[in-house]
Amino acid sequence: MSSFSNPHYMYLFEMKNGKQKLAYGQSPEDALDILRIRLSEEEMQEIIQGKYIKISQRKLHQYVHNLG
Repeated sequence: MSSFSNPHYMYLFEMKNGKQKLAYGQSPEDALDILRIRLSEEEMQEIIQGKYIKISQRKLHQYVHNLG
């Protein structure tokens, strides 16, 4: 079964430095799991896992300035 069959969403997680980290997945937990593959343990420590917003791709340009 293709992964396109399951909806995926974009999530912006708050970071301790005031920036936001963009992640993509079926749920916030899935998005964090994907980030764990890409980021080091130190980078993951900067993410505040319970603080996130779900955004649409169309609104991503509104948040680009705060990505870290």
